Amino acid sequence: MADFVNDVVSLYIAIITIVSIVACGVLLWAMSSMRTSGTSVETTGHAWDENLAEFNNPLPRWWLWLFWITIAFSFVYLALYPGLGSFKGVLGWSQAAQYDEEMKQADATVGPIFQKYAAMPVEQVAGDPAARAIGERLFLNYCASCHGSDARGAKGFPNLADADSLYGNTPEAIKTSIADGRSGVMPPLGAAIGNDDNILDVAHYVLSLSQSNHEPARADRGKEKFALCAACHGADGKGNPQLGAPNLTDKVWLYGSGADAIVTAIKQGRNNRMPAHKDFLGDAKVHMLAAYVWSLSRNP
Repeated sequence: MADFVNDVVSLYIAIITIVSIVACGVLLWAMSSMRTSGTSVETTGHAWDENLAEFNNPLPRWWLWLFWITIAFSFVYLALYPGLGSFKGVLGWSQAAQYDEEMKQADATVGPIFQKYAAMPVEQVAGDPAARAIGERLFLNYCASCHGSDARGAKGFPNLADADSLYGNTPEAIKTSIADGRSGVMPPLGAAIGNDDNILDVAHYVLSLSQSNHEPARADRGKEKFALCAACHGADGKGNPQLGAPNLTDKVWLYGSGADAIVTAIKQGRNNRMPAHKDFLGDAKVHMLAAYVWSLSRNP
């Protein structure tokens, strides 16, 4: 509650909060007046089943006292904790401070474990069952939302359980991907290649590289136009891990296979990004995650 545009907004929030609580108290006081003994009680005019009437009696005292206690608690709470604009409360508590304290306690407990594995090579960590179990839990917490709990990915999200990798499947490449993130961009080439017929020819040539179902005549015509793609994918179509350019000679497709998917990629390009995790996780956890991901393609 401390990040406000200016002091006026903070004061406005504080006033609205206090006025709302006071208004609740006034309403309770107005509703708590008791009728004197012997005075008849009027009905509200509502009746059911001919003689079941709703009387206008005051609210039960015990029920009202619960609300009075709630109001008293709210004033005590707002004095101790944030809630009145930018006022931090007498205790000075904040979610950020509590998070930092809990992280310090966690680091004191598990920090030595992570540091132990951080001093070991990725290959050795990947061979340790206890380390893989820790890496799996880290993966489920931080990576599964995109790559799936089984690490097999989805459309637009790489399968990490095979040995195919856009940037290389070495421990160093995996650590770099996790720590610094990746930004994969394929520019749209439709205008450069020409009309739709030419684009379809190139698509069939790409299919022919992996021995997928294609039309030979179109593939022959598309080979010449593929020269525009060779700058990234190579003349043989085997890709370039330095650029993150996919190998087109295998049957691994990040956005789906078939002529339609390839035509869409050529016309519209592709733009994909994996966020960096180094600042959030730290080097030791990145090391542990890299070992787990590296082990997936070696222990299917």
